[in-house]
Amino acid sequence: MTKEQERDELHRTIWQIANDLRGSVDGWDFKAYVLGMLFYRFISENLTNYLNTEERRTGDIGFDYAQLSDQDAELGRDDTIKEKGFYILPSELFCNVRQRAKQDTNLNETLATVFHNIETSAKGFDSENDLKGLFDDIDVNSNKLGATVPKRNELLVKILDAIGNMKLGDYQDNTNDTFGDAYEYLMTMYASNAGKSGGEFFTPQEVSELLAQITVVGKKVVNKVYDPACGSGSLLLKFAKVLGKDNVRQGFFGQEINLSTYNLCRINMFLHDINFEKFHITHGDTLIDPLHWDDEPFDAIVSNPPYSIRWEGDANPLLINDPRFSPAGILAPKSKADLAFVMHMLSWLSTSGTAAIVEFPGVLYRGGAEKKIRKYLIDNNYIDTVIQLPPDLFFGTTIATCIIVLKKSKKDNSILFIDASAEVVRDGNKNKLAPANRLRILDAHIQRQDIQYFARLVPHAEIAENDYNLAVGAYVIEEDTSEQVDIDELNAHIAAIVTKQQQLRTAIDEIVADLEERK
Repeated sequence: MTKEQERDELHRTIWQIANDLRGSVDGWDFKAYVLGMLFYRFISENLTNYLNTEERRTGDIGFDYAQLSDQDAELGRDDTIKEKGFYILPSELFCNVRQRAKQDTNLNETLATVFHNIETSAKGFDSENDLKGLFDDIDVNSNKLGATVPKRNELLVKILDAIGNMKLGDYQDNTNDTFGDAYEYLMTMYASNAGKSGGEFFTPQEVSELLAQITVVGKKVVNKVYDPACGSGSLLLKFAKVLGKDNVRQGFFGQEINLSTYNLCRINMFLHDINFEKFHITHGDTLIDPLHWDDEPFDAIVSNPPYSIRWEGDANPLLINDPRFSPAGILAPKSKADLAFVMHMLSWLSTSGTAAIVEFPGVLYRGGAEKKIRKYLIDNNYIDTVIQLPPDLFFGTTIATCIIVLKKSKKDNSILFIDASAEVVRDGNKNKLAPANRLRILDAHIQRQDIQYFARLVPHAEIAENDYNLAVGAYVIEEDTSEQVDIDELNAHIAAIVTKQQQLRTAIDEIVADLEERK
């Protein structure tokens, strides 16, 4: 069985489990239980493997942390937390809780205690904020799991068994991050089945990968990567795939306003084996209360911020003096925060860095304050590339979005426009950027040359003359695929048809007249 076949088999198993278990709980809500238990299993096995490896290296070949007594395990607590960021006593490991689950009449309380103990194990350590509240969305006492405690526990046993039976260990090697892949697959499927409520927090993996590739062109390492609206973290984690997690030297930084999604993002980091000291995910409103002032600037910024949401704008008199927004001399409209996110990212971008931002297409041509902000960005030569994406790529919306690429150190005073609206394949009920589609877009971005019907490098003067309109269609001519028609030939063909019709009518009249005579 090939690696892809193994992965497909795993994905089918995961989704079948999720559907079998769901019951009365809404799919998008139920993901917290499936993903939470997946996370619980991961950190249990991750910690066990780490401690077993350390002890066996010192000569205790038969050491197995899962079989150790809690009393003996306490001796190594502090040193382990400093290294791993958390601690789980042997009796509270996933495998041991699962083994006792069917006989545990208080399983829901057992799990609640275990989750609390894992979170508080980091209290007083550097990882405290990274663990705090991670299990908040896994409500083991929720009526959604069952009307009675026995009913809830019955479903919790099924979830533990289902997650425990996943053959994740059989798929682990240096090229396949199985727990992380399982998480991404589940998030994709939940988002695609949840409509807008799910798609709002998840960017398709192929789009995430394209954004990461755009921002690291010509680089093998970066210091820090950042997403100011990081959702579940899928964009940030694509840098681990594109560069390798060790080549993001100082880590992964992000901020998320939705509490549940913020928790998912931190879980996602752990599941992709990003240790606590390498990720810095915060909770809050980036535009009003950004929490990474001490960490900027960033070498690579990627984001798919919410489209055209409301924000305080000029209703908050302090914002016009905020160093992130003040250079443009005007704030983004209160009803459309899109370009406020752009200005924030530009402000926190390093001199040699690149930002790639998915945007609602209206930001390219709308007037008023947005036009003035575009003028500032264009006149100061910060916009590197504008890419028109195909429609129906994202969950919860069918609109054709775009990518704006920002740089502070461009080599020319032009903007590259790429019309990738046709670079797409149909996959189920959504469009998708296939590897060949992504490669063509990326190559055009790198080459920065005119390509008929696809890409055009436009000088600043032409854009200014065009009233600072950045719509790709205003600069890249669409190929005319309509069939060319010879008018003379068409007229002759029509005349022939008319003659033939007249001949048929005459023949029919003769037949009718003959029948009339025979009556």
